[in-house]
Amino acid sequence: MSPARVPRSVPGPVFIAGADRTGTTLMFALLASHPNISMVRRTNMWRYFHRRFGDLGDPRNFDRCLDAMSRYRRLHPLHPDPERIRGEFLEGEPTYGRLFSLFFEHHAERAGKTRWGDKSLHTEHYAERVFEEFPNARIIHMIRDPRDRYASVRKRHRRDLSRVGAATGRWLDSTTVGRRNRARFSGRYLMVRYEDLARDPERTLRSLCDFIGEDYSPAMLSMEGAPRHRGGGNSSFGDLERGAISTRGIGRFAAVLSPSEIAFIELVAGKGMSALGYERMGANPPRLRYLGGTLPFQLSRMIGWMTLARINRWRGARVPRARVSAGPQEAKG
Repeated sequence: MSPARVPRSVPGPVFIAGADRTGTTLMFALLASHPNISMVRRTNMWRYFHRRFGDLGDPRNFDRCLDAMSRYRRLHPLHPDPERIRGEFLEGEPTYGRLFSLFFEHHAERAGKTRWGDKSLHTEHYAERVFEEFPNARIIHMIRDPRDRYASVRKRHRRDLSRVGAATGRWLDSTTVGRRNRARFSGRYLMVRYEDLARDPERTLRSLCDFIGEDYSPAMLSMEGAPRHRGGGNSSFGDLERGAISTRGIGRFAAVLSPSEIAFIELVAGKGMSALGYERMGANPPRLRYLGGTLPFQLSRMIGWMTLARINRWRGARVPRARVSAGPQEAKG
């Protein structure tokens, strides 16, 4: 279904959401190559900073938040200037959205771009907060066949131990809230299938540009705006010289996953798969082994993972110590 076109005057930021191995990095590379959009990856600002320091109208809370964000290593690529941010923040409303935007706006300004965006995994779980802070924002939620997503996880980490329960739980956790967001925030929230993007990138990107209110640019397919992800025919994005994106990962699950793993995903996630246009294969695993082992064991792992994920989101997360620098001076180095 084509998204409704939005007014060209919409200046809001663009957020890429979704689980890992669903094409979020590919979408980042494409959008980062648009002449008007400055994209940043993996800031996790909603997870680590939003509402974590109290009312930013209190100078003490603002100072603590600014200091924490300035020392967060994932924000260092933006080369933040804390004093400039402080001065401009004090001139307007003391909200978290304004503080976040100053980090990104300054970075976009240095890049000569007029709009900014962020790609952080699982932003879909913070959609309500995003739209409270940025009513004109657009969220692009990447989704992928849960069987291929899990096959990609297995291929990347090269682990033979089956983690299909947790992987299916992650897919359900992401797509269920995504479908709710799409209905609740109609016109501002778009779910994009990785398969559609890979098979027909130009058509998908033209529709996507309509959604975010930008003109389509052929430069997007070059992915020059994300130099760390460029490559030749062996890159994960395919042959960039021909402007093609690899489709090798579509349907790969049939050769990577066991019949029991495929059957588990299709049983537990089948309804969600159908709602998003994914057909079930109808695998026939060894009945006794599947019913007596794989199904109950992986189902318990899935429920455990989903319960823990929800508890952690409710409790909030702290920035890992390894991602915190000693002081703001390091961020300038």
